[in-house]
Amino acid sequence: MAEIEEKILETPLDKNILKTFKVGDVIRISGIVYTLRDKAHQRAITLYKEKKKPPVDLKNAAIIHCGPIAKKTSGKWKIVSAGPTTSMRLEKLENEFIRYSNVGMIIGKGGMGESTARACKKFGAIYCIFPGGAGALAASYVKNVKNVFWLEELGMPEALWVFEVENFGPLIVTIDTNGENLTEEIKAKAREKISSYIR
Repeated sequence: MAEIEEKILETPLDKNILKTFKVGDVIRISGIVYTLRDKAHQRAITLYKEKKKPPVDLKNAAIIHCGPIAKKTSGKWKIVSAGPTTSMRLEKLENEFIRYSNVGMIIGKGGMGESTARACKKFGAIYCIFPGGAGALAASYVKNVKNVFWLEELGMPEALWVFEVENFGPLIVTIDTNGENLTEEIKAKAREKISSYIR
């Protein structure tokens, strides 16, 4: 069996490079990654609509749908778990978020839908999945917590965390900049297979 080639990316992301990736490609990323779940997405979108900016520049950035578990020792944060949450819960927000933020990469779990795929195609972003149930593995790639915003207002899982990561992955591209959506393709094939048995 051929070994899968893992492509290495560093932040901030180059959207010309992102255009070269196709669904199924495997990536590892080093640099800065921001965590944004439901409430952080909502807050960021509200700020953009009010002609204001979030506390970090998300243009060409990598974000992860993650509610980390962290502990503070001697004034320094240590990430215990950093596995992604189910991304489909953010489907209703992601198109608008991508449009306003011009983010480059979204990392999550379980795939996203056609609204997100359209935004990825229009604005040159990609969506990648990280293996589910591997929160401790994800945390092992977080080398430093650079900052955390909205912690008091939103709580630990929903706050905007700023992680410095090294070789974070493996990340599988499931939506590319052409709008190809691997999750939807697999669903369509599964439905076709099931219907062939029903006949």
